[in-house]
Amino acid sequence: MVELRVDRASGLPAYRQLMQQVREALRLGWLRPGDRLPTVREVVATSGVNANTVLKAYRELELAGLVEARQGSGTFVKASPGAGPRQAMTELREQLEKWVSGAHAAGLDNEDIQALLSAVLADNNRGSSQ
Repeated sequence: MVELRVDRASGLPAYRQLMQQVREALRLGWLRPGDRLPTVREVVATSGVNANTVLKAYRELELAGLVEARQGSGTFVKASPGAGPRQAMTELREQLEKWVSGAHAAGLDNEDIQALLSAVLADNNRGSSQ
C-alpha cells in the first residue's frame, strides 16, 4: 500500500499533493486497479492533514474516474491515467536515476534538481504549444 504524505513547505495545497501522489503511484504501477487506497484515518495519521482535506482529494480523484468509494469498504483504484508503455517507463527511469546520481555528484541537492526538472518541463510545454 502507498503511504501518502504532505510537504508543508510546498506551495501546492495539501489535497493536490495527495492527488498527485496517487496519480504518480498509478503511473508507476505502485497502485493498480482494484487496490485499496489508505483510509482517511491512515492518511491523517501519516500526513497530519485534516480529514476533510483527504476526503476532498479522494473526491476529486473519484470525479476524475480514477477511484471509487465503496461504502464501508474504503476507496479503491478504478482506473489508471494514461501511462506510457511500461518498457519505456522502465528505461527512462533508469536513465533518470543515473542523471540524478550525476547531479548529486556535481553538488546539486534535491531542490536544485526539482527546479531544473520543473524548468525543463515548463520549457518543453511552451515549445509544444507553439
